[in-house]
Amino acid sequence: MVDGKVTYRTEGSIAVVEINNPPMNTLAEDVRDDIARVFDELDEKKDEIKVVILTGAGEKAFIAGADIRVFTDITRESARLRLKSWRLRQLRIENFERPVICAINGFCLGGGLELAMCCDIRIAASHAKLGQPEINLGIIPGSGGTQRLSRLVGEGIAKEMIYTGRFLDAQEAKAIGLVNKVVPMEDLMDEAMKTAGILAQKPVLALRAAKEAVHRGFSMPVEQGLRLESDLWCSLTGTDDQREGAAAFLEKRKPVFTGK
Repeated sequence: MVDGKVTYRTEGSIAVVEINNPPMNTLAEDVRDDIARVFDELDEKKDEIKVVILTGAGEKAFIAGADIRVFTDITRESARLRLKSWRLRQLRIENFERPVICAINGFCLGGGLELAMCCDIRIAASHAKLGQPEINLGIIPGSGGTQRLSRLVGEGIAKEMIYTGRFLDAQEAKAIGLVNKVVPMEDLMDEAMKTAGILAQKPVLALRAAKEAVHRGFSMPVEQGLRLESDLWCSLTGTDDQREGAAAFLEKRKPVFTGK
């Protein structure tokens, strides 16, 4: 447990991380620091944790963007250092060994959407609004928005979103593949926990390999990605979980995975 504006609790093998910086959960520097500390602590507990859910407190916002007050006197050099630091922290989440589910409980804008796109699965409340409105501040997304968004929804849609800065409602975000599911706000955490529960029953070694194959393979030429996939597939053969999975299938029973 980390005290501050970002805290977490565990429910069995599922960790629920909550960002609490009212009124709109802006991504201030101390919030970024707290997020990093939480995931550092979860990394130390990854033998106990199988899935992480990342969400915001309340019903207004997951993260409604950065703290704009910082931009009034920011310099190019301070901006460069700020972005480098946050980019490394984002990669910790994107490359976290366990699946990370983002439960989007309201506005998910700018840096909030960039953080959500670092997660593996995104589930949005039906009233959520998503967008990259940086253009209206005279800047562009600087923490992965121009890169991850185009990879998720395609170049054309990403350009339209970034150029106009418009907000998408949850259903439109689902239609373009930006979020996986849309549910009423009152069902958001139940749905996130349900999805996390399904993943928590899967073999952690195979989940980790699948995540690595998709993440690393996406930026590779297909032939190189196929070699990565083959290497990871072969690394799972002969593990206790692989043998248990095969035996359970043949014996028509539920497998009991141990992470070995």
